[in-house]
Amino acid sequence: MRMRPAWPVPRGRSVRVLPRGPRRGAVALAAVLVLAPVAGCHTPVVPPGAPTRWPAELAHRWQWQWQLTGQVDVTVDADVYLLDPVRTTSAETAALRARDRRLVCQIRVGTYASTDPDASRFPADALGAAVAGRPGSQWLDVRRWDALEPVLADRFRLCRGKGFGAVAVDDADGYRHRTGFPLDFDDQLRFNRRLAALARRLDLSPGLVDDVPQVAALAPDFDFAVNQECVRRRECAKLLPFADADKPVFHVEYTGDPTAFCVTTVGYGFASMLKDRKLDAWRDPCPQL
Repeated sequence: MRMRPAWPVPRGRSVRVLPRGPRRGAVALAAVLVLAPVAGCHTPVVPPGAPTRWPAELAHRWQWQWQLTGQVDVTVDADVYLLDPVRTTSAETAALRARDRRLVCQIRVGTYASTDPDASRFPADALGAAVAGRPGSQWLDVRRWDALEPVLADRFRLCRGKGFGAVAVDDADGYRHRTGFPLDFDDQLRFNRRLAALARRLDLSPGLVDDVPQVAALAPDFDFAVNQECVRRRECAKLLPFADADKPVFHVEYTGDPTAFCVTTVGYGFASMLKDRKLDAWRDPCPQL
């Protein structure tokens, strides 16, 4: 579904691929959540909580930034910022909104971390197997919507309260992992659709992080997609249900040469860039068409 913008669209960006610049030092890996959208150029900023609009005519022209570690660099020349709402301060979101940036918060919806501020709210019987490579994290039983919905709703409200206008739901593919629960494709589909509906009820634009096998089924429910390494994994074509519907696809690679992979991803209509896995402020974006 195409949504008309409530403000003028942002001005175009440079079409050159930027040289790889110096990398900033990493800070501890951020947990749970990330960023939300903001208004366009020369118009009043959209008030906190207002859902981000994604004009169809700009679907293939966005530039974006994904930062989870280090102090947020509010000067990056990107239309969209994906951030951790717990670590990101209100002063940082205000500075970005003053620059008419769209802000998206990242929330881990299918996993639990013992360090989360709301960790005690998850019932013990909803906690499953450990998440590989993430000490202190466990998969959640996404069939337990009655137990999970109040916690996730408050996470979404945190995003909205800090001025984010969109939410990107992460770890929304437990059915593909050994979670300790007999989750199947349909269990995950039902959960993810509930998340999209919950975001809309709370005036947030919903986005899907990865979960590529379900993109064809979920593209009608979500407003945008966030993808990691579709080039390396050779699965970029599976994201076309979003691009073909004029919905943004925010894509990142962690290896390779942008001058090589941009040919594929920009051709598909994605907003692509090269990043370090630590997701600090450094980025090397693809040129726009």
